[in-house]
Amino acid sequence: MEIIYQLLSQIKQTSFLEWFAVVTAFICIYLAAKQHILNWPISIFSVLAYAILFYEGKLYGEMALQGYYLFTAIYGWYYWLKRKHDHQKPVVRFSLAEMAYAILLIFIFSVLLGLFLHRFTDTDVAYVDGALASISFVAQFLMTRKVLQNWILWVVVDILYIPLFIYKDFMLTAILYAILAVIAWKGYVDWRKSWREAN
Repeated sequence: MEIIYQLLSQIKQTSFLEWFAVVTAFICIYLAAKQHILNWPISIFSVLAYAILFYEGKLYGEMALQGYYLFTAIYGWYYWLKRKHDHQKPVVRFSLAEMAYAILLIFIFSVLLGLFLHRFTDTDVAYVDGALASISFVAQFLMTRKVLQNWILWVVVDILYIPLFIYKDFMLTAILYAILAVIAWKGYVDWRKSWREAN
């Protein structure tokens, strides 16, 4: 009962900026799972709000990631329009070798970003922040290219973000990421169906 009271108390103290970031992020991911192109312009609003929040919370890896998300929102919007115009397959699937390469990239990015954050910032979660930002970086790129396995990476990283956001007192965002993990799994199921129908 005490935990529920604390949770409700923290939600009441949530800033308007975090509410805005959470709502737009939820809409964006829901639309992405449905392969709806409006996910990209809506994500721009969420990205800008989270960039400010993460700066305030000293989550510098996540803050920098928002700049990347801004770029990929524009690129993804263009690429999805182009794929539809060119009548390409709606979803593609990476081979095991391609996924192994993606995981290797995540590992390299995690180490380098973790070292950078540890040495040059005042964050107290340098390596966790670096690792989660790196997984998100690769997952987002795979989403822009409509690669099926992007959703598996999102399920993993969304779950791993939950304790980090609780630790940083972003309770509403932690709840959002629990919901996003479920949406990401649904996105994987729906995209896999599209991939199978096209092959």
